[in-house]
Amino acid sequence: MLNDLLMRVATIDIGTNTVLLLVAEQAADGSLVPVTECATITRLGEGVDRTRRFAPAAVARTRTCLEEYARTVQALGVERIAVVGTSAMRDAGGGDEVQAHVHAAFDMHARVVSGEEEARLAFRGALSGLAAAGQRETAVFDIGGGSTEIVLGRADAAGLKLTFAESFNLGSVRLTERYLAHDPPTPSELASLTQSLREAFAAVPMFAGGQPPVGVAGTMTTLAAVSLGLVPYEGARVHGLTIAHDELRTLVGRLESMDLESRRRLPGMEPKRADVIVAGGWIALSLLEHWGADSAQISDRGVRWGLAQELIEGI
Repeated sequence: MLNDLLMRVATIDIGTNTVLLLVAEQAADGSLVPVTECATITRLGEGVDRTRRFAPAAVARTRTCLEEYARTVQALGVERIAVVGTSAMRDAGGGDEVQAHVHAAFDMHARVVSGEEEARLAFRGALSGLAAAGQRETAVFDIGGGSTEIVLGRADAAGLKLTFAESFNLGSVRLTERYLAHDPPTPSELASLTQSLREAFAAVPMFAGGQPPVGVAGTMTTLAAVSLGLVPYEGARVHGLTIAHDELRTLVGRLESMDLESRRRLPGMEPKRADVIVAGGWIALSLLEHWGADSAQISDRGVRWGLAQELIEGI
């Protein structure tokens, strides 16, 4: 009798704000079934926009996270592992120390992916498990701590067909450090932030897919969780959720009017994300306004899922 589960893989995404772990199994029908997922905010990219170097404390937090993930991976009997580094590791000096910790934990080095490759992985992962994925052109945006990836295209049985894929050095941590110095942010700070986003996204193509853009990563899942008052967080309730543009604008307006401690106490808020959620929310709003979109669909998946699919396929 054949085992219905053919392979178990692990993927780790070392981001500017969060380190993500996915352990998944391939089922007989080719789909990926999650075994466990972990998200740890280590803020590796803290101060990188200004110093272009990793802070020792941020590296230490990331090392502790990687050691914990290594124990999880070993205990779960994973057959293949992939580790990638994204925006912060592309931008900052001192990456050798992070790589040394990855090697010590997993006996391999992290592959530092380009912005374009990050966009491709995010697109493929984001659409997995969404009912309408691949049927027509879709826009996916992945809001990270250091960068935002924007991808237009489709993913179907014939593979990926991308018409636009670009990474912008505009993430929730980077923009918070650059523009939002006060708590709560001042109107002039918010005006500068939104103007910079409108200018940066002006050249992003429009799309005619007839469905909501898909938003990926912690900013969007946190906004969805706060909208639902979701405690504890449940990825299955967030994945595929559609949130109206007007509702999102009201929510971000509420968040930007609150001080940090008040945001941290909101049901559904990840406390360590509360200081950067306003900038992240405005990235999403700016893109929806650029596209004239009435709503956004939330994906609880992303780079780690796209990477897992490639591991299964042996790419």
